[in-house]
Amino acid sequence: MKALLVRVGVDSSCGNWNGPVNSQTGEFAYVPIPESKQLHPQLIRPYSELVSSLDKLGSRLPEWLAKENMHLDPDFSALTYGDQGQRAVQINTKLSTGDLIVFYAGLRDVKSRALVYGLIGLLVVERIKRAKDIPASEWQFNAHTRRVLLQDSTDIVVIGQKNLSGRLSRCLPIGSYRDRAYRVYPELLSEWGGLTVNDGYLQRSARLPEILDAKLFYFWLQNQKVELLNCNN
Repeated sequence: MKALLVRVGVDSSCGNWNGPVNSQTGEFAYVPIPESKQLHPQLIRPYSELVSSLDKLGSRLPEWLAKENMHLDPDFSALTYGDQGQRAVQINTKLSTGDLIVFYAGLRDVKSRALVYGLIGLLVVERIKRAKDIPASEWQFNAHTRRVLLQDSTDIVVIGQKNLSGRLSRCLPIGSYRDRAYRVYPELLSEWGGLTVNDGYLQRSARLPEILDAKLFYFWLQNQKVELLNCNN
């Protein structure tokens, strides 16, 4: 078993905002990054879809996001995740059926306003497909197939296994600010068997961190007693 750690969701580097989380309960709203490419008009996913889940946490989208469309990826309702370029190459070459893609996000606590880095979802890989090979009848199931793809597109789409994949019912904090960067807690690095990045460094990157002992991580995650939901909100 192998596992890659993938940062997703709107933040200061992409969208200039952070989705909300209640650190006391773990309740959070999954707010994807803005869409930057041309979409098939019938497949647009506006940020207005998130209003009710944000309202529950007493939060509201800033104006610059409210008028945009989402790059809804991962799509926890469809259990898919897409990527392109070097990251797509890594996923395609490193992962196969039964391996893990673990999603985390930088969230903003609704009370303290502190930044919280936490796990928000998981895909156990069923299969990986080239986005351009997916038929039009299935384009609505991932952000990369909602796009108008060029013929030489390198985009891939990962399909997750049902009942083993989904959005976490609560956020699991995994890191804090230390040594001039946000990093995974030292105790978690030990419990997970380590990461391929220096001292658990958390960032968006073309090189996806690999969890060195995926089975150990998966055992840890199952012990957190968190439910997997097949929904985005």
